[in-house]
Amino acid sequence: QVQLVESGGGLVQAGGSLRLACAASGGTFSSFAMGWFRQAPGKEREFVAAITRLGSNTYYANSVQGRFAISRDNAKNTLYLQMNSLKPEDTAVYYCAAASNYERAWLTSRRQYDYWGQGTQVTVSS
Repeated sequence: QVQLVESGGGLVQAGGSLRLACAASGGTFSSFAMGWFRQAPGKEREFVAAITRLGSNTYYANSVQGRFAISRDNAKNTLYLQMNSLKPEDTAVYYCAAASNYERAWLTSRRQYDYWGQGTQVTVSS
């Protein structure tokens, strides 16, 4: 029912920036908390950032704190992830996800989310 489509991935040199977007359709966007996760080859999908339904609270993994910024535009049904000072360790497929009924303390967990996009590849060269 709910569809999420990521865009904005690509190849960038270390120290560069990218801005990812996630377009949502098929539901009431403002009713969902949203998150970004990433998965590198051979590794589990890991939490990157999350934002509550009205954008008043944000959460970040320690590995991206101070470099990434999550935001949302509810009028455009779009979620964003601004990524600065990129490192080769950031290379992964990035997924956006939506949570309907949720607890704020659980937004770092994959199990909290009901819908997932197909992902967009981010590659950071050294």
